[in-house]
Amino acid sequence: MNQKIIFNSISFILFLSIQVVPAQNEDKKINQDFELEVEAEYRYFYDDAAFNEQKGHFPSIAFTPEYSLDWNKGYEQFNFTGFFRLDVDDERTHWDIRELYYQKAKKSWELSIGLKKIYWGVAESNHLVDIINQTDAVESFDGEDKLGQPMVQFTYTTNKLGSFDFFYLPYHRKRTFSGAKGRLRFPVVIDKDDLQYESSAEAWRQDLAFRWKHYFGAFDVGLTHFYGNGREPLFSFDQQGNINAFYPVINQTGLDLQITHNAFLWKLESIYRSAKAQDFFAMVAGLEFTFSNIDGNGLDIGLLGEYLYDERDELALNALQNDVFFGSRIAFNDTQDTSILIGGISDLESSSKIFSIEASRRFGSSWTAEIEARMFSSIDTNEFILSNFQEDSFLRFSLSKFF
Repeated sequence: MNQKIIFNSISFILFLSIQVVPAQNEDKKINQDFELEVEAEYRYFYDDAAFNEQKGHFPSIAFTPEYSLDWNKGYEQFNFTGFFRLDVDDERTHWDIRELYYQKAKKSWELSIGLKKIYWGVAESNHLVDIINQTDAVESFDGEDKLGQPMVQFTYTTNKLGSFDFFYLPYHRKRTFSGAKGRLRFPVVIDKDDLQYESSAEAWRQDLAFRWKHYFGAFDVGLTHFYGNGREPLFSFDQQGNINAFYPVINQTGLDLQITHNAFLWKLESIYRSAKAQDFFAMVAGLEFTFSNIDGNGLDIGLLGEYLYDERDELALNALQNDVFFGSRIAFNDTQDTSILIGGISDLESSSKIFSIEASRRFGSSWTAEIEARMFSSIDTNEFILSNFQEDSFLRFSLSKFF
């Protein structure tokens, strides 16, 4: 992340905190909390590398400090989350400020200023409407890890009309891709600094976003719109195999809907994205059914099924264009918080399949172990994105200590 941006953001947030904390004479109680997670991780890619210089073993260590401060009976807060990883892949060795923001709340509104993470969506296999934050692509394959986004967020909540979120996003952050040693990459190593912008303002284009959410009985609905630099670069290959990519200016309108009926959750996410270079529609729809307390000791087993569609076909950066997802979520609800998520994605037009398993368990009061596996099976050579990862099935083990 641009060091000047970080310095200015930190200075501004600290200035706000210094100014507002002493002003709370009527309520001097200040609550503080600090937590540090230290994670040892090992990733093993068991197939021979497809490209030169790629490694098979990736030990790493990561640090995630978190600090929170609140006062004025909790109506004002300061939050910080940092992140640093040291890895064999030079590009995966990175640091980030996930969150650094001041928040003030009143009865019907909230104002946040700083770097923050925002999550939108209800689907399990693909998060289409989630567009505020840039994906931390070197941190995880599933796109659920995000970079901190500079923003001003204003939320207004009503009883009858739902809540309205307005976002001013003054700076765009580029996506980082694996380096020469890394896996899950293209034949040509992509330097994020080589990717250009459609907008003449480049990263400083002033982006805007809006979200409305409300519930009607069993229906939870959200409508979103984003206008600005897209978070996904637009890729194309020439006849020599060279990659051309840039960040387009996009308009994206999204809908997320969840219906709760007894043990069923019906889910839908859909978007329509328009840009000078590309217009497309995408959606993911499915359901989740949960068998609760099966053994009388809290065991819950959820069955998941989703259909994924993307008009971009093979050009979809997430490689999910006409696929089905089936999975199971197992929660033991024990004191160790043991959970397992198993899933598989199958392409309806080819032989391509992706299988995954994620499991975690807490040990004692401050240790957590995680296991993850991703397997790419029978990947079709016509897959524009996924064919580059066909030798990149991997196992991941991590052990975290919380202080």
